Amino acid sequence: MNELLLVVRIAGQRVALPAARIESVVELDTLIPVPRAAAHVAGLSALRSRVLTVICCRRSLGLAAPDLSDGVLEAAVTEVDGHHYALIVDGVEDVLEAAGDPTPVRAAMGEGWERVSSGMVESEEGALLLMDVEGLIAGPDAARQAA
Repeated sequence: MNELLLVVRIAGQRVALPAARIESVVELDTLIPVPRAAAHVAGLSALRSRVLTVICCRRSLGLAAPDLSDGVLEAAVTEVDGHHYALIVDGVEDVLEAAGDPTPVRAAMGEGWERVSSGMVESEEGALLLMDVEGLIAGPDAARQAA
């Protein structure tokens, strides 16, 4: 596997997103609240005449949310089923090449992390948790509704 990985930080953890799924990395400075949206939907923003649904990755994992009203937010932009999303992360670090296919995670990580992980993937900087983009977008309520 020679897949490229976008290395980001979420809740202090270095994790990977499949770079092929990411259109761009941006800084958002404006969030428009969405009344009655799921808790992990931070709001809406605009990018190059497109409306983005902004997803807070921490909230999607069921973790405490950062202060989203303070300054510029780093986000990875993706498209799923014709809709554009911005995934808010704590920081963007690098793009690395995967050294192999993802392998199963062999440790307990917590419900949110387990729900959105696609396995562990080796890179030149060590093992990284590979995140499922659709799982982050769906949020914690999707798992409860499916049960």
